[in-house]
Amino acid sequence: MTTFVLIGSLLGFRALGAFGVRRFASWPASAAHALAVMLLMTGTAHFMPASVTVMPNYADLVAIVPPFVPFPGFMVITTGVLEILAAIGLILTSTRRIAGWALIPLFVMLLPANIYAAVNDVPFAGEPASPLWQRIPEQVVYIAFALWATRTAVATRQVRADAMADH
Repeated sequence: MTTFVLIGSLLGFRALGAFGVRRFASWPASAAHALAVMLLMTGTAHFMPASVTVMPNYADLVAIVPPFVPFPGFMVITTGVLEILAAIGLILTSTRRIAGWALIPLFVMLLPANIYAAVNDVPFAGEPASPLWQRIPEQVVYIAFALWATRTAVATRQVRADAMADH
């Protein structure tokens, strides 16, 4: 589901760019915003009560934390906060580069939970665990989007520098 949100948001933002919304005039800028939408969705799941069944909730996320990770509840809250902060960072052009680069280790650190859930058939949001062959490529896609998003920050900074030099 998160991959569909990511790709759907990317195409939606890029369509807005094609219709003249300058914020989404490039693929990397649209990718940054699409990743932000996905992260807001996944980040808020970390705070959802168990009564929420239309999306993963706090209990679902605690269940996929591998046993070797201490304080699973705290880790779920912490990663939720980090995902929401990263989403905000991706939306703001001035922080997009650092947010994109910060997401890479976060996505790598989340991989053991995804592997644990797949290998141990931990249900997620009332659904069967997604297979490992799906989870690892998804993480690679998210890392690629984070890298892609950093490209606009560099381009925007260069445009600003060029504009300052012209004055």
